[in-house]
Amino acid sequence: MPFVYQSYGKARVRVLRVMRHAEQHEVHEVTIRVSLEGEFTRAYTHADNSMVVPTDTMKNLVQVLAYQHLDTSHETFALALARCFLERYDHVSMARVDLEETPWQRMKIENKLQAHSFVQAGAYIPFTEICLGRGEKEVISGIRDFAVMKTTQSGFAQFLQDEYTTLAETNDRILATRMEARWRFTPALDSWPSLTHTVGEILQRIFATTYSSSVQDSMYRMGEEVLATVPEIEEITLSMPNLHYHAIDLSHFKLDTQNQIFLPTAEPHGHIEATMCRA
Repeated sequence: MPFVYQSYGKARVRVLRVMRHAEQHEVHEVTIRVSLEGEFTRAYTHADNSMVVPTDTMKNLVQVLAYQHLDTSHETFALALARCFLERYDHVSMARVDLEETPWQRMKIENKLQAHSFVQAGAYIPFTEICLGRGEKEVISGIRDFAVMKTTQSGFAQFLQDEYTTLAETNDRILATRMEARWRFTPALDSWPSLTHTVGEILQRIFATTYSSSVQDSMYRMGEEVLATVPEIEEITLSMPNLHYHAIDLSHFKLDTQNQIFLPTAEPHGHIEATMCRA
């Protein structure tokens, strides 16, 4: 029975790197998943483990490489880790590294940033995905679980209607999403700047300051602005579930809520996704 696909690896390897500079400390906390593809067929078909790199070894290599490289960009660290597996094991044809950051920022006490005390931070989770093969390389970074909301300046009208349509048109609604943005770097890059903060600010600015005729409308303009502003990004994909807030009718209690109280609902929700790239 031939294989269609096979891979294996180590997931949820967590590591914290502390850079102990003289004046202040820096911290990087990440969760790593490593997956390998290659000549592992006999482990499945003949109970032959002679070519299997133990997943415990993978965990150890993650920790060693974190000590050596986690003070650099996440893309550089993840690429060094993937390259390590290809260089050490000739029978590995592809190494994939998925990195998710737990962001920390300095505590601010009495308007002074603390040198070695931190609070978990961030409205989103930064991530990096590296896929490195012999002769091919893909570097993708992004942010996920980015919850944003606007309570006006959003509508949805003039949509297709038929006998099954019950949704009312509106020019004033709550728009909320928990988005994921993932971007592909331009192929010519040999180093990868941290663009998380820049992209996050652009997405928030377009979302907050422009009228939204639909999730699709906002999504396109957000992606368009990222590509116009950040030359290192070749392509960006935005995934934006439309999380609904339905007005609660309290008129039977003789209360006019005036569009002020809502029922949050997560299911079912609309799901909109689009990829935009340079021409």
